[in-house]
Amino acid sequence: MKKLHEDHRYIEALLQNDQKVVQEIYAKFAGKIKRHILSNSGSENDAADIMQEALIDIYQQAKHKGFQLSCPFEPFLLLVCKRKWLNELKKKSVLQVTNIDDTLLTVGEDVFAEAELLEKQAEEAKHFALMFEKLGERCKEIIQESLNTDSQEKVAEKLGVTYGYLRKKKSECMAALIKLINKS
Repeated sequence: MKKLHEDHRYIEALLQNDQKVVQEIYAKFAGKIKRHILSNSGSENDAADIMQEALIDIYQQAKHKGFQLSCPFEPFLLLVCKRKWLNELKKKSVLQVTNIDDTLLTVGEDVFAEAELLEKQAEEAKHFALMFEKLGERCKEIIQESLNTDSQEKVAEKLGVTYGYLRKKKSECMAALIKLINKS
């Protein structure tokens, strides 16, 4: 049996029509959904409709199919809303795509499987962060700077090392990180 995420309280609130927590859902998550839909050919009304339909779908899954949330609520809700919005765009023919995979547009069981995948990715990211913290300060600095800056030449300059040294040291640090991850 999968472990319930602490955010499952949102699902319980939907099932029990707990207006206080439902308002909290809107206050916390509606802004991101609205931004996504507005930036993808939608209106504020579209965003409100999609959010409401997504919550109804989640409610239906929980009530009739026993859905239990095992990942954070926010990315799950966002995923459901994005899928619903893609469906709407497809219906309206606003989305001009030559080759679209219809399986990506259906909101149903696959969304719940994807939520589990999100949870697994979150756990892997947490594990990566724990192993990253075990590296030496210089390795952490090199990897962080390399991830945050486009140009490795700029990273070398910022850290006061040659480009060749940076490449070699970064390779060694990444190898050490991978070894830590594989060991645990």
